[in-house]
Amino acid sequence: MRQFAVIGLGRFGRKIAETLAKKGAPVIAIDSNQELVEKVSDFVTKSIQMDSTDEKALLAGGIKDVDVAVVSMGEDIESSVLTTALLKNLDIKEIVARACTPLHAQILKMVGATRVVFPEEDMGIRVANSILSPGVLEYIELGADYTLAEIEAKSESIGHSISELDLRTKYGINVLIVKRKIYEAGENREEPIEKEVKVLPTSDYKIQEGDILVVVGSSEDIESFEKHMK
Repeated sequence: MRQFAVIGLGRFGRKIAETLAKKGAPVIAIDSNQELVEKVSDFVTKSIQMDSTDEKALLAGGIKDVDVAVVSMGEDIESSVLTTALLKNLDIKEIVARACTPLHAQILKMVGATRVVFPEEDMGIRVANSILSPGVLEYIELGADYTLAEIEAKSESIGHSISELDLRTKYGINVLIVKRKIYEAGENREEPIEKEVKVLPTSDYKIQEGDILVVVGSSEDIESFEKHMK
């Protein structure tokens, strides 16, 4: 199993550490703030209060054993750059670094980050697109002008099969997954339990009311499809 280090335990870093730990991954959590370290100590493998720009401290903390390091102290640009450079020098193969600005991102890549993320910018894009296209429940840009989106099925598509809708020809999009809610009987005559199932649709799969289509295509094509679905 791959091992992870999360360096910088603000809200962004703490959520990454928590999510990885919940999925059973070994996680070393690091921050210079003891209070933040204590907040994650109950669910990560190891939590350490240290200065991540100190190479000796990183080595003593076991950083050489990790496969992936996440540098998440985006606001402290100097520390994030120095930490990323140290991790590169220590031969950490995968370094994911949080950036605040395009220049910050450029520097992080120059000193060794294998991937740079912009949490605030990405969220801004997703919120803007959800405002422009209210029918789009989720919106993720994949790069190269491809977008992954979740769109609730509307009356135009309900009762029709994937092949009948012919979305690829008409709109240039493909349906990857269909999310559907089902209800199972509860125990001891309790109210039915709502569950979500994910279906890999075949060409004869018929869309039902309440289905959510996970589609991929260009932003323009998805917007066009969403407008038609209203």
